[in-house]
Parts: sequence; C-alpha cells; structure tokens
Amino acid sequence: MVNEHKRLGRGIELAVLAEQLRADGIGLEFLAGELQGSHDPSGVVFTVLAAMAGSEREYIRERTLEGHEAARARGKVIGGAAVTDEAMLAVALHHRDQGLSLRDTAARLVIATGKKKGQHPSPATVMRMLREHDEKTAAAAVA
Repeated sequence: MVNEHKRLGRGIELAVLAEQLRADGIGLEFLAGELQGSHDPSGVVFTVLAAMAGSEREYIRERTLEGHEAARARGKVIGGAAVTDEAMLAVALHHRDQGLSLRDTAARLVIATGKKKGQHPSPATVMRMLREHDEKTAAAAVA
C-alpha cells in the first residue's frame, strides 16, 4: 500500500520496484489521489507514473535552480552561514599535506563561531573549502 503515487518513486527506481513486486506476486494499492485503488505493478500505470514523477522532479529541480540564480542576481546569499575561516583552512591544508583523509581532517577541525560553534565540519565542507582554495590559487597564478 502506498498513500499516493508521488510517494512511490521516480524513473528507473520505479521500474525496478515494479519488477520486484511483480516477481514476488505483490499487487499495488494507492490509498489516496487520482489513482486510488488496486493496480497491477507490471501494468501501464507504473510506466505512466515513472514518466510523470521523473518529469515532475526535473521541473522542481529546474525551478529551484532558476530561483537560486535570480536570488544571486539580487545579491542574496544562497546556503547556510559559513562555518569555515582562514585558520581552519590553514589547518586543513596542513593535514592535506600530511596525507590525512577528508574524514580525519574534518574530525580534527572545530567550528569557531555561529550556531555550530564547537562542532566539526563535515568532510564535504572540508572538501569544498580546499577545492575553493585551490581554484582561487590557480586563478591567481594565471593572472
């Protein structure tokens, strides 16, 4: 049972799910929405759902990116408060030179200000900080 078709899945994920359900002899029932009722998971309904959900997801993604672009054009900052600073970058660069992983580096760094003060940045944040540093360094070398 699924509440609505929007909760079922998107694209290829839905096709794989449909095949698994069909192979196991399991039917599908929607509790609400336009498709309320029982359906055969190997039928046309799944194909239509996959197409609808995939295009809906792409539409949402495009609109979100357009909104971010418009906000940036108005001077708005997209994303949360910065948790990195120059001191953190210096330590991260030192750890990278020593061959430490992003995970180990993140575990040794501590956020100095803001709502997350005292916490460790994520490895993704450390990676982004180092990548931005490398890009700025490369741009300065070219100029």
